[in-house]
Amino acid sequence: MVPPPRFDGVRFDNYIPDPAQPSQAEAVRVLRGFAASVGAPGEGGRRRWFRRAPAAPAAPAGPTGVYLDGGYGVGKTHLLASTWHAAPAPREQKAFGTFVELTNLVGALGFQHAVQALSDHKLLCIDEFELDDPGDTVLVSTLLAKLADAGVKLMATSNTLPGKLGEGRFAASDFMREIQGLSAHFRSLRVDGEDYRHRGLPAAPAPYTDEEVTAAASGVPGASLDDFGALLEHLSRVHPSRYGALTDGVRAVFLRGVTPVPDQGTALRLVVLADRLYDREVPVTASGVPFDEMFSEEMLRGGYRKKYFRAISRLVALARDSGKVVAEGR
Repeated sequence: MVPPPRFDGVRFDNYIPDPAQPSQAEAVRVLRGFAASVGAPGEGGRRRWFRRAPAAPAAPAGPTGVYLDGGYGVGKTHLLASTWHAAPAPREQKAFGTFVELTNLVGALGFQHAVQALSDHKLLCIDEFELDDPGDTVLVSTLLAKLADAGVKLMATSNTLPGKLGEGRFAASDFMREIQGLSAHFRSLRVDGEDYRHRGLPAAPAPYTDEEVTAAASGVPGASLDDFGALLEHLSRVHPSRYGALTDGVRAVFLRGVTPVPDQGTALRLVVLADRLYDREVPVTASGVPFDEMFSEEMLRGGYRKKYFRAISRLVALARDSGKVVAEGR
């Protein structure tokens, strides 16, 4: 449970705040202090019986965790991973994962064993805390309450609840309400701004032809080549928790005949794949419709709107990255 490859090298120093959005620089300032406090004397840890120790400094009053509230593409995962890297605790005492990965861990170990496995940690960072599945939300909220009581510091980013679309940004009040009693452990930190993946960059590249995609894939060692429809069919037979493993050893993804996705179940599976490809910095070259036309207007107005816009943003970024791969393969 460490930051994925794309975020292995991120730090507070290479987060570039938008001068027009002072909340971004303020977030860096606050999170530097939060990271420095992880593992500080008196913060968590086991009691030492039968031995007198110097009095530890009093724990700070108020919330000891941080919830990042902001729209997609403002760098929340960069800041989350930077906090993980900056925290002075040993690597084995820090955990980083998405909400889905955390639920998978509970499923694999069982609730009590998951609590035991994480209770000795100093820091747990959760990316994309899901608020659209009440059962999983309550499960993970209960887990985090146990960990907070054990002295584990918590940091999270979150998704928007269905129907709470607002301006396309996360809603701190929704997050705090859904995690109920756990909210006392979190301070909400707002990060304003526009999607950095498109800030000052050219428009999304036009799709290639089927012939260009096939030819380019043949010249790239470690490339995958799939028809889009066949890929969607395969994803329906693989649990989303395994999508990361599908990309192991894949240097670049080539897709022929991208079309609008037919239903919401397929769309949500594609969102997970897009996240895993983005985390691993795997460029995507495609023919067919542009990535910003994959999701219907109805989907983009619905309860999973934020997920779909994030997927579009990330796939467009990976499509830009594919230009160099295609050029090298020719």
